[in-house]
Amino acid sequence: MYVPNTPWTWAFMLVVLGQAVASLGLEAYVFGEFQTNLHVKDDGDGKAPEPTKTIPTYLALFIFGFIYELVLAYDALRLKNTIQVIGVCLYNIGMLIYSSVQMDQVNEAVKKLVDMGDIDPETWQNLKPFLIAAPCVVALGTVMLAFIAWKLYNEFAWTIYKHISADLRLKRRYLTYQIYIALLKFDFFFFLGFTVQFVVVVTGTSDSEFYLTIAAIPITIILLFLAAYFTRRESHIGQTGIIIVYFAAMAYFVFKLVRMYTPAREQDYIAIRSSLTTFAVLTLLLLVVTIGTAIACMMNFNKGLKPHIQRRKVPNTGELDGGKWGSGDYNGPPHPLGQVPQRMTID
Repeated sequence: MYVPNTPWTWAFMLVVLGQAVASLGLEAYVFGEFQTNLHVKDDGDGKAPEPTKTIPTYLALFIFGFIYELVLAYDALRLKNTIQVIGVCLYNIGMLIYSSVQMDQVNEAVKKLVDMGDIDPETWQNLKPFLIAAPCVVALGTVMLAFIAWKLYNEFAWTIYKHISADLRLKRRYLTYQIYIALLKFDFFFFLGFTVQFVVVVTGTSDSEFYLTIAAIPITIILLFLAAYFTRRESHIGQTGIIIVYFAAMAYFVFKLVRMYTPAREQDYIAIRSSLTTFAVLTLLLLVVTIGTAIACMMNFNKGLKPHIQRRKVPNTGELDGGKWGSGDYNGPPHPLGQVPQRMTID
């Protein structure tokens, strides 16, 4: 898979990679120290205390978040998707907030375990410096990524300028498509984050609910791939079906939110309710935006954009001028309305 070989793309990947390595090192130490000092006692019903599950879950989700960000950054550069590049910066801000909140969550969990005699009393003092360092690393990475994203925005604009028409209407349609594809990738992270926490921490659910939640993970991946496929193929029927699925997903998250605060069931969610609520609300907001963007994309079907998005990767300037795309057929198959104009700016 090809990534544009320019100084700013290399800088973007190196910052994301460096931040991930440093953060994963800190989180690995925190997780290892926590597990080493943990002396779990049976509470009488064969279950470990809730804090022993919540802390590893928080940290594991943090680790997955950085790995997924690395994949998103690589994918954004490969596709020259400026919207996704900006999305990675916003995603990094979310990781900064999560890493800042993490310190208080770990402190509370350790205090509970100390009171129960399940962990060494000095554990918090050993973990505190590393928990403080984690958001500092992410904050520095966020500033650097924001500056590089600005440079990449200008750099990608010229390549796409030579790939797509200068028609402002076509420009807006392509921008809408880029936003939609980026939203699908962020939807996946928040849905998976909610699901993992629910499966690992929440107790008291029926077997059927547990297995349905597990099954939702591969189903979600398939549906997101289909959503992108139907958009590129400009299938009205497929897009309509995907939008209906989005509404069903919204109903699912609303149901979970209401259930978490229902007196009869709130005890099952209390250990991780704040985190689940955050993920559920963010996912609902993303779904609202995703539905609106999906409808906007469907309204743009059969209006000249399809030839430009059949190939997911935008050609490089060298390829456009004299490489394999130099013959002028890089815009895809002939358009039914005639030749597609060859220039566009996304500024």
